[in-house]
Amino acid sequence: MKNLNIGASWLPLASMILAIISIWYLAALIMNGNQLINQLERKKQQWSYSQVASEAYQVKRPMLPAPHQVALELKKSVFDTSVSSKRSLVHHSLITLNSTMLGFFLGSVVGIVIAIGIVHNKTLEASLMPWIIASQTIPILAIAPIIVVVLGALNITGVLPKAVISMYLSFFPVTIGMVKGLRASDTLHVELMRTYNASALQTFWKLRWYSAQPYLFASLKVAIAAALVGAIVAELPTGAQGGLGSRLLSGSYYGQTQQIWAALIMAALLGSLLVWIVNLAETALLKRRGGLSNA
Repeated sequence: MKNLNIGASWLPLASMILAIISIWYLAALIMNGNQLINQLERKKQQWSYSQVASEAYQVKRPMLPAPHQVALELKKSVFDTSVSSKRSLVHHSLITLNSTMLGFFLGSVVGIVIAIGIVHNKTLEASLMPWIIASQTIPILAIAPIIVVVLGALNITGVLPKAVISMYLSFFPVTIGMVKGLRASDTLHVELMRTYNASALQTFWKLRWYSAQPYLFASLKVAIAAALVGAIVAELPTGAQGGLGSRLLSGSYYGQTQQIWAALIMAALLGSLLVWIVNLAETALLKRRGGLSNA
């Protein structure tokens, strides 16, 4: 019975993956086939549909690489290349991971501090919250070069400018989640703390922080994914020699679409791994406090 349930849970996922791969192959056939036909017609060569169908998945610089071409690129750049090599995707992923983790840490700290200030001070809420919301309406692609130039003028280079851009994206979900979480305490519990003549600090540590933890982890999952996006975007204007962003940029310069798709898939896997780690931390914490999701 248990085996049947496991099979039933995997069947929709397997069906979805199969459907995506099938659509991917079909799209690659159409796009690369048109590319191939245009090349043959420019050379005034005869062609047939069977010839196009057989060669569409073998184009050196395809418009849309087929799944097996991306898989081969991943194998070559992950397993067949030394991690210390600049051609290794693991090498580039580790560079992006450094700025992601630093930006995520800074964004989490800034988000939590701002949320605490907003919850305990109405003036801060009225003055900061509109700016916090407005900050996320500015496209990251527009603000990233500004941050790089300003920090570069202050002789701040390396990981920090990328981490700042990463922080810019990650602090917002933490702030919003923590504000909601810190205010999620039961009114009766708050009144009880007042009855005990608890100080604001005691109420915070013994009640509000406890009730905010589920909201914090929910926002951290969003924040760490946003931090990864920020780190990748930050590598574009900095002209970085390493990182998944630079890998995407060099792939677009030289028309290496397999390299672009391999970097994208690596970024997706890295993001999934980071979210999974945060989820593990959340599960461990909730298990330690008795599996409660709310105070």
